[in-house]
Amino acid sequence: MALDILAVGALYQSSDISKMRVMAESPKKGTPTPKPFTPLKTKLTTIETKRIMSVLDETIQKVELVTLLSSVAANMELEGLLGEELSRAVREHEDLCQVLMNKVRYLQEEELQLQAEEEFEEEAWFRDLLLSIELQKSNLLPLMGQIRDSTKNILRLLLGNPRAAQLLRARAADRAPGAQGFVDSLVELRGFLFEKLLTSPMEARDKGQFIQDITKRNMRNQEVIDALENELAERMRNRAAEEEYEELDIIHKEEKIQLKELQTRYEVLVEEFSQIREEREINSKKRMEAEQDMMRMVKAATLIQAVWKGYLVRSLLRSKRKKRGKGKGKGEKGKGKGKGKK
Repeated sequence: MALDILAVGALYQSSDISKMRVMAESPKKGTPTPKPFTPLKTKLTTIETKRIMSVLDETIQKVELVTLLSSVAANMELEGLLGEELSRAVREHEDLCQVLMNKVRYLQEEELQLQAEEEFEEEAWFRDLLLSIELQKSNLLPLMGQIRDSTKNILRLLLGNPRAAQLLRARAADRAPGAQGFVDSLVELRGFLFEKLLTSPMEARDKGQFIQDITKRNMRNQEVIDALENELAERMRNRAAEEEYEELDIIHKEEKIQLKELQTRYEVLVEEFSQIREEREINSKKRMEAEQDMMRMVKAATLIQAVWKGYLVRSLLRSKRKKRGKGKGKGEKGKGKGKGKK
């Protein structure tokens, strides 16, 4: 449903669309997302992963174009640069969206009326009005299908006209904040997916194990911190009458020292993990090199054995041919002598 309404949001970035709760919200800023480890590979190597990224890239490009259609509808000069067929398709799409928005606005007004008169829900006219609203909602589906088909037609025309698509992308600044947030979310998703596809199973396993270890250590450290905070709070309550600045300063310094120690332990753990991973990479490379050397030695030994067997066979054949030649020579001489005696 949200994908079907996306075309409407491209032309009408008004409060009505946000009320329908179909526009994608931009990611909330606040807690930073921890950065995962950098994969060893930097390029996709399999056809499947390349196809996945190709599909996502094509989706992002189409969303970027669809969310800029409102710029075409509001700019007659830009509409003239896109060509007659594309401009006509955009106008028809705009008319369909306007019809849908009018119906949605009317339904929202009727729903507000129902909410204001909920105490009459047992009345016949109230049930008739509720049934009428549900019927009108079901009638929106064919119109949304027309908007979906219209959006596909516009995308087909834009993809077949690179110049028009380029002119539309040049107006990226006109994209509504909600639509831009949706595009940014897709781009962020692409980054996560690309990194996920680059990560090998061994790296993913090591990363998961490392995160589990760090999480357990952090939980233990948090328990210590919570215990210290509870102890501090208890002492502060017991000594509320006294609440001296020097004592609080000493406690604060102690907590800072403890926090610094915890940070130092965390840095040591990260360094140890990096060293372990480097050692594993080195051992893996050495193992691969040893296997390759062994394969080369096996191939060389096989080749030497084949050459030697060939040499023995040829030597045997030559010796047999020599013996046969000597036997034939003696037989011919004996025949010659026999004829002379006769």
